[in-house]
Amino acid sequence: LGCLHNYRMLLKKYVYYNEEKLPLSGCIISGVMAGWSVSFIAAPVELAKAKLQVQYDAKTTKYTGPVDVIKKVYSSNGVRGLYKGLISTLIFRTNFVFWWGSYELLTRWFKEHTNMSDTAINFWSGGFSASFGFWTTAYPSDVIKQVVLCNDKYDGTFRSWKLAAKDIWRTKGYRGFFKGFVPSFLRSFPANAAALAAFEFVLRTSGAKVN
Repeated sequence: LGCLHNYRMLLKKYVYYNEEKLPLSGCIISGVMAGWSVSFIAAPVELAKAKLQVQYDAKTTKYTGPVDVIKKVYSSNGVRGLYKGLISTLIFRTNFVFWWGSYELLTRWFKEHTNMSDTAINFWSGGFSASFGFWTTAYPSDVIKQVVLCNDKYDGTFRSWKLAAKDIWRTKGYRGFFKGFVPSFLRSFPANAAALAAFEFVLRTSGAKVN
């Protein structure tokens, strides 16, 4: 969200300076750029999370925690090993197009057709855009990302991303791309609705809101 806000300000100042309000295209571009930027921080974290998740029910424990994952992966494969999932993470977060595009459209619709407060509008727009706009489109990419991170036969390149997608389709069909979708979908609404309501409230009260 910090990246999102700063990209919004930069686009408004240097690209859309003749516009009274940042247009939909600016909201979408800033959202995607924020997603790509955070991917370089998130990729090693996603790797550690995936490694620990797959050993949850394993009889032997290879890693004791996230720091242990980072240390062992780095010692055996260096920085390249830590960023095995970078391509997959970038592809996954490119779906921010749908999140921030739908968030802006919903926010405008609620303002024009309801009498809700700004905080309520941000809450409902944040929840609906995250669950319906983002996760329904991004979830297959998230599943592919997890497969790439957990299977050593994929090296994290775009070629491996495509191979992982083909393997899922061949072995499990389209259902394989949506395994675990329901709990993720249900979690996304309240979590992101609350986050967006709080985030926008802080921007308004601090005077940092981008028009």
